[in-house]
Amino acid sequence: MTKAPSFSVLFVLLLAFLVAVLPAARAQQATPSSAPAANQSSSDQDQSETTLKVNVNVVQLFFNVKDKRGALIPNLTKTDFQILEDGKPQNIKYFAAESNLPLTLGILIDSSGSQARVLDMEKQVGGDFLSQILRDKDLAFVMSFDVNSELLQDFTSSVHSLKAALNEARINVAGGGGGGIPGLGGGTVPTPGGPKGTVLYDAVYLAAHDELAQQVGRKAMILLTDGEDQGSQLKLKDAIEAAQKSDSIVYVLLCADRGFYGSFGFSGDGEMKKLTQETGGRVIEVGNKFDKLKEGFNQIANELRSQYNIGYTPVNTALDGTFRKVEIHASNKDYKIQSRNGYYAVPKRD
Repeated sequence: MTKAPSFSVLFVLLLAFLVAVLPAARAQQATPSSAPAANQSSSDQDQSETTLKVNVNVVQLFFNVKDKRGALIPNLTKTDFQILEDGKPQNIKYFAAESNLPLTLGILIDSSGSQARVLDMEKQVGGDFLSQILRDKDLAFVMSFDVNSELLQDFTSSVHSLKAALNEARINVAGGGGGGIPGLGGGTVPTPGGPKGTVLYDAVYLAAHDELAQQVGRKAMILLTDGEDQGSQLKLKDAIEAAQKSDSIVYVLLCADRGFYGSFGFSGDGEMKKLTQETGGRVIEVGNKFDKLKEGFNQIANELRSQYNIGYTPVNTALDGTFRKVEIHASNKDYKIQSRNGYYAVPKRD
């Protein structure tokens, strides 16, 4: 007959079992309760980062640097510049020499009576320019303006389509029909009111407000015109404000057939200098010379492909719609900065 284990032996075995099992059970219970805390921390961190990205207002500027002779200066660094907003120094957040960022471009061609003898030249050289500058990720549109403004080609990367649109521009001195909406198949942009001849300011406003403002990144507008405005409903200041709000650089190739004006001359160059200087571009006078127009387009192409990109978070964080004057200074006092002179503090589009 087998002898039963004594009470002391059973007690020792039970004690050993408890010592071995209980720590593991406690560890298993502790693991699930700590996991949600870790996940919650990660979630909070992600949410915080997302909120930061959404709420931070960054001002972005594209600009060129030139020497005394007007030659472009490459290879500068962040430490070569200082930014002031309304006279107050700003902390530069990022800086790069961005020559390959996608470009969004508007070509505005004057088709009023004064351009009759230079329009064909503008079409040819403008088409060659588009072939030269546009790359796969770039977009461009074409608009003509005379007694009306007409979107001949909405945004596309097709140089063929853009050239075809340029060739559609026709001298118009008697008005035009149509009632299309820019961006929805083209058509005439109505500009009702008093006598018209060249609604240049209206065209710049429409190109900036209805087209370029809907895009992001590097944006520029090139006007082929003699700079004369007749009959626009809007003023020069409205055109400048729209261009600034759309973050668009404006260039003007001043194409003027001086013979058309006779002894009266023309006076549009002063307004065009104001338009371009306040938006970071410039006026290039080409008259009615093919070679000068080609060289002017080449200069613009070089400037657009040699821009610096600088960004900062303003010390003044209020998005109150006011205009903020911005100055970029180079450490080398002989360098000239070509940049827009400010921005409107409005919330960015989503």
